[in-house]
Amino acid sequence: MLTHFSNARRIVVKLGTNLLTTGNGVMDESHVHALCQQVAQLREQQVQVILVSSGAVGLGMGKLDLNKRPSAIDKLQACASVGQSILTQTWQKHFEPFGIVVGQMLLTRGDVRGRKRHIAITRTMETLLNQGVVPIINENDSVSAEELEVKFGDNDILSALVASLTKANVLAILTTVNGLLNLNGEGELIPVVKNITPEIEALAQGPANELSVGGMTAKIEAAKVATHSGCGVFIGPGARKNILIDLLEGQAEGTFFLPAGVPLESRKRWLAHFEKPKGEIAADRGAVEALLTEGGSLLAKGIVSCNSEFSSDSLINVADENGTVIARGITRFDSKELKAILGKTSAEISQAYPEKKKLEVIHRDDLVIL
Repeated sequence: MLTHFSNARRIVVKLGTNLLTTGNGVMDESHVHALCQQVAQLREQQVQVILVSSGAVGLGMGKLDLNKRPSAIDKLQACASVGQSILTQTWQKHFEPFGIVVGQMLLTRGDVRGRKRHIAITRTMETLLNQGVVPIINENDSVSAEELEVKFGDNDILSALVASLTKANVLAILTTVNGLLNLNGEGELIPVVKNITPEIEALAQGPANELSVGGMTAKIEAAKVATHSGCGVFIGPGARKNILIDLLEGQAEGTFFLPAGVPLESRKRWLAHFEKPKGEIAADRGAVEALLTEGGSLLAKGIVSCNSEFSSDSLINVADENGTVIARGITRFDSKELKAILGKTSAEISQAYPEKKKLEVIHRDDLVIL
């Protein structure tokens, strides 16, 4: 069942702040060294490794003698600026004995949202990996604005997007807990999750402390993104000896999230997870059924409402009549046009808009089911 993990040739490893620091703004260098040693062993087995490393804000707090995480965005950015250089230097220091060079990449939501920048980042990562470099990825907290649309919010989501960008086989989210626990039972570990259902999501909890951002809730969200892209996900105890080696040998203890059966191709990964939708329309039951079961395009005849303002060629959400978003795609009509053609047939639209050569509102090639 878990051969997807043991056969992995590319793995993204996300490491949380609590795992990398001693709690007082100081890196746990013995643990960092042990992780570097494991990465070196994986590379000897021809496994490429990308690290998504938290810790910059916490390290900056320690360096600036701050005992409490600042609430002001400018102070958080200052902490990140100071801590990021310490973080990268520490990783390079402990990879040095193994002859491994690291490359720092700091990303914001805007960097992966636009299609051209999305492709540029992918190419850079591929070049680093082909040169034998270990990419060290982090959110660019020192310049990210406060608004939610430009921040990842936590490195769990960032790690899932990186795994999707790079077509990684496995995303390992290493943390201070043993994995996803069954809070409805006796708190026992859930070893394998085949599908992320509402019941699974309900088991998530918030951040463990003020240095953490995401907690299990963000990890489940990250697992949804990664598994949707055909990437297996592991959440487990990063402090356990040889955790990465055991993971790829199928012996690690934690929670495995199995990947979706058919990976999304790269353009649809971008539509699903990277670009921010500009609006939303609602489709009737028949149109929803056709999208979900027949893989068809979305026609105006099946659209019941449009309550947003957007231009043509915008990415928009498609919801059912209950407001549940079921798909996302690029519209060929702007919102004003859509409101005028709701429920109309292709013949009626062609008469009203003779200049439109393609009459689908969203063609199936530009649409992804969520």
